[in-house]
Amino acid sequence: MQYNPHDYQTYATEYIESHPISAILLSMGLGKTSITLTAVNNLLFDSFDVHKVLIIGPLRVARTTWKDEIQKWDHLADLRYSIAVGTVAERKAALAKKADIYIINRENVQWLVEDSGYPFDFDMVVVDELSSFKNHQAKRFRALMKVRPRIKRIVGLTGTPSSNGLMDLFAEFKLLDMGERLGRFIGQFRNAYFTPDKRNGQVVFSYKPLPGAEEAIYEKISDITISMKSTDHLKMPELISSQYVVHLSQEERRRYDELKRDLVLSLPDGEVTAANAASLTGKLSQMANGAVYSDDESVVKIHDQKLDALEDIIEAANGRPLLVAYWFKHDLVRITERLNERHIPFAKLDTDSSIRRWNNSEYPVALIHPASAGHGLNLQSGGSFLVWFGLTWSLELYQQTNARLWRQGQKSETVVIQHIITEDTIDERILKALSEKDSTQQSLIDAVKANL
Repeated sequence: MQYNPHDYQTYATEYIESHPISAILLSMGLGKTSITLTAVNNLLFDSFDVHKVLIIGPLRVARTTWKDEIQKWDHLADLRYSIAVGTVAERKAALAKKADIYIINRENVQWLVEDSGYPFDFDMVVVDELSSFKNHQAKRFRALMKVRPRIKRIVGLTGTPSSNGLMDLFAEFKLLDMGERLGRFIGQFRNAYFTPDKRNGQVVFSYKPLPGAEEAIYEKISDITISMKSTDHLKMPELISSQYVVHLSQEERRRYDELKRDLVLSLPDGEVTAANAASLTGKLSQMANGAVYSDDESVVKIHDQKLDALEDIIEAANGRPLLVAYWFKHDLVRITERLNERHIPFAKLDTDSSIRRWNNSEYPVALIHPASAGHGLNLQSGGSFLVWFGLTWSLELYQQTNARLWRQGQKSETVVIQHIITEDTIDERILKALSEKDSTQQSLIDAVKANL
């Protein structure tokens, strides 16, 4: 696919290229991966400024997201990459391969530095989700700091660098500039910008910023930091539509393809049948989401890929409120169970009270069914990020739901609509039909018939 960047994307790419140290505070869905890869590509093959690049990210992001972006864009076709995740043997094999970019999950940073047996000879490092290095006592932070002097260029990517307060910034920017701007020691940072808050005698439990501390900190880091919120490159509000692609395992793919081919899927937990093409699309949509109703109306679990993706998106949002659209009842049940397991506060928006609390920014996550997101429902005060966990064929409901956030009165500079899409499933056909504004019942049936 041809890469036609927005002005803000070109600006951010050029910033990375011109700054050996850069913190890119870019809201989710605005293309931080493609921005960074374009800069890396230029530094490798145009200016020859770097020769070996390490990308560090969350596990599922390291495994698929960066690879998918490299494969997606034509101008990145020459980039050779190797993904160092999995077992020790798999990681070592990946590091032994000849590549321009090596991608590793953050949990294995300490192993890479201390135990892999390979020299740390990367001259550029990209930290995807810089906020995951906010703890200056964490092993991953300490390990990376050991080799930080060897790194010629470093890029930190995140949407919200200080979700838990300004104290988070110390470790994140020490990793970037080795303490040049905010100090080498946490005590030095605290004394300069904070005062004890809650305490018991000499034991201090928390700190609060001194008057003017926030402005002073931002001024200190401003020469290596850009945020899209501070640029004029985006129209207000601009609608950004993006995809988070998930991949089925071989066994999950076999089950999906069997139902698609035979209209009958035999499972240990029950039997699912689809009598015709129209009902089959519903079954395939359910399976793409991760579960499906059997003939006796019980729910048969297929996979957790979308739940994992949603969890990654919530983590990357760092407290930024997310509106999550679901379609099937078992989607709601499974999402609710996962959020409860992770102790993530949320609410289903189905009452005046819940809507009011969402608009007061009291919920980090809110769940909504498109059928309840009708005309006149104003949700734009609560957030600007909508995640489609499961898609609908109804163009009207799709557009109405998006319009709950993308509307007049939205205070954010951008509204991001992110779709969690299961690769090579009915999801891709539904999204294509919606984008082409053709979601009639006939197109639904034809989409399935084409593959039967």
